[in-house]
Amino acid sequence: MSFCKTIFSAVLAGAALTVPQVSAQTVSLDSCRQMAMHNNKQLRMMKESITKAEYQKKEAFAAYLPGIDFAGGYTYNQRNLSIFDSDQLLPTKTFDLATQSYQYNLVKNPLTGEPVKGPNGQYVPETVALIPKEAMTFDIHNVFFGAVTLTQPVYMGGKIVAMNKITKFAEEAARDLHDAEAENIIYAVDGAYWQVVSLRAKEELAKSYIALLDTLSYNVKAMIDQGVATRSDLLTVDVKLNSAQVDLVKVQDGLSLSKMALAQLCGLPVNEPLTLADEGCSLAPADAAALPAMSYDMADVYARRHDLHALEMGVKVNEQQSKVALSSMLPNLAVVGAYSFSNPNMFDGYKKNFKGAFSVGAMLTIPIWHWGGNYNKYRAAKADTEISRLRLEDAKEMVELQVNQAAFKASESVKTFRMTELNIAKADENLRQANLGFREGVMTVQNVMEAQTAWLKARSENIDAGIDVHLCDVYLSKVLGTLPY
Repeated sequence: MSFCKTIFSAVLAGAALTVPQVSAQTVSLDSCRQMAMHNNKQLRMMKESITKAEYQKKEAFAAYLPGIDFAGGYTYNQRNLSIFDSDQLLPTKTFDLATQSYQYNLVKNPLTGEPVKGPNGQYVPETVALIPKEAMTFDIHNVFFGAVTLTQPVYMGGKIVAMNKITKFAEEAARDLHDAEAENIIYAVDGAYWQVVSLRAKEELAKSYIALLDTLSYNVKAMIDQGVATRSDLLTVDVKLNSAQVDLVKVQDGLSLSKMALAQLCGLPVNEPLTLADEGCSLAPADAAALPAMSYDMADVYARRHDLHALEMGVKVNEQQSKVALSSMLPNLAVVGAYSFSNPNMFDGYKKNFKGAFSVGAMLTIPIWHWGGNYNKYRAAKADTEISRLRLEDAKEMVELQVNQAAFKASESVKTFRMTELNIAKADENLRQANLGFREGVMTVQNVMEAQTAWLKARSENIDAGIDVHLCDVYLSKVLGTLPY
């Protein structure tokens, strides 16, 4: 047993020699919060979501403005375009003074003076105008074309207005989700921070408890030498001492792991040596003398809660989406202007060069009948709006429950902390009386160890209660929407 104690002491001594060689960074709770806010990737993704929402808002606003587009192309055709399949002969006319009109020049029978018909039953023209096939054949092997178009929406069924409102509400929701995530990060950091402080305090408490047992073991050995104590008393103390040393190792391991978790939350390397500003300080909360309020104005709480505000923006987004669905049943009107050009072109005869012309018009679309598809789409959007509204109401009920539970727990934590402080005073006095009685020979070793165990329990419960007050206060601030970040 003494050999194990010697080895353990050597390990502690080696650890004490190596610790000063590591330069531990001293950080406060505020600095941990700031590092976590700066390095957290989830929060950075939320910031990018805000940036995305801002761009989408600008994109939606651009729908109010005219759009200018260019389209162009090239086509290769295997054959030329010919209006006639052969040379064409067109009959001619001559002005007749008698009738004051143009008359066809027709072949007439010299005997009768009547126009002569051909085998096909048609009159035979006396003179014709020749139109060669080549004159009406156009080279379209290589065709270039293009157009610059300007489109100005006039009325799109309210779709553009609704989309602009949707992007505005989406941006607000993105900011609210970012702030809510920031509160979650702070709450997690505070929990990890106070966990480290708690384990550090318990480490010191475990060392003090080991010191008490070590002193008791020394005294029992002296009493054995004097013949007033037995070997069984020493073995009982040594077993308790070894158990306390094992508990110390467990606390130290837990402390190392907790510091790793805190470093990870802060965005630091997990093996970064950290010393917290509150380590070794009193765990008594500054406001432990006052109980928190048990009732709050829930309207103010709802207004401060970022997650509820994000849900409210979701309801508004769904309302606007129903208007977008409604726009599919309303007329759409737009003004269109264009400059079109091609090569070859036909503006001044057939010419193989670029030439174009402007055109202006309006486009009206009126939905008439789609077998209820658009109307059912609108009704589905209205149902989504109602779902989001009910989700908001349910969230408000849950928030009210959270506030009441958090206020109750915060109040109980303060009461528990007060009781543990009273227990410490009683445990200290009990231990003093036990040590005094042991020295006077009226109390046994078992009585002293029981007093030491009660002393350890009272101080351990006081540490837990002090940490619980801090955590309950942070949680209450979080559910009330007053947590600073």
